Amino acid sequence: MVDVALAPDMRAAERFCEQMARREAANFYWGFIALPRAQRTAIYALYDFARQVDDDADLDGSSSRLERLRHHRHRLHQARPGDASDPVMSVLAVAMARYSIPTAELEMLIDGVEMDLTTTRYQTFDELRAYCKLVASVVGRMCVRIFGFEDADALLRADELGVALQLINILRDVREDAGRGRIYLPLDELHRFRISEDEILNGATPPGWTSLVKYQAARARRFHHSGLRVTEYIPPQPAICVRTMAGMYARILERIEEDPMLPLRRRASLSAATKLAVMARAWLQALR
Repeated sequence: MVDVALAPDMRAAERFCEQMARREAANFYWGFIALPRAQRTAIYALYDFARQVDDDADLDGSSSRLERLRHHRHRLHQARPGDASDPVMSVLAVAMARYSIPTAELEMLIDGVEMDLTTTRYQTFDELRAYCKLVASVVGRMCVRIFGFEDADALLRADELGVALQLINILRDVREDAGRGRIYLPLDELHRFRISEDEILNGATPPGWTSLVKYQAARARRFHHSGLRVTEYIPPQPAICVRTMAGMYARILERIEEDPMLPLRRRASLSAATKLAVMARAWLQALR
């Protein structure tokens, strides 16, 4: 880890990143607060950058969206601490130096988001997994770099946990994605359960839907179980953060398993009480 001195105006940039993360990171923020301050600030900036990139890719106009993603690539290469005009990159630049976060991994995140401009279907799970690695696993890798690790297996477990969380996102957001003309569920698996693209796009309730959800949920659980072992390779406080965030997603998956039709109606969400319970359990596990 490289020690980086903070510019005098960095505190304002850090507050900006914290406020944005608190506002935007509905589930992840509950895990962030378990981290030591320096790591927490770095994670805020990383999350905020990812959110800015993702939000710009969802705006109307494919040509303008592509231009906005080019702008984010430019931001990466121009990032410097103390840049008052771009508080997120100001803080992220410090994190990149302090925790040896490769610019190439942040570029991979943009590559994954850029796929959404041209790719609205995935024929097989292998194709979908490649996408998940770009938009989710690479973020997990960068988080592990911030947390600190000694065994390279930590990065592999982060990859798997990233895939798990993205698969849960995909199940949760079926209706929302369909509204944008996107289907992330592998088409060959839809075909296996005799579900058509039109049924997904039109919000129908296909006879094979419950079986498909059971199949997808089981896969997500396998990745989640394996990926959660990343907590064996990182320090205790970051492990609380990971267990909290992963626990939130496990609860979302449970809600979908209990009501497989839910993703066809609306996005699954968790109550504040449930989030507090997940966080409390993560802290209790750390004390054992």
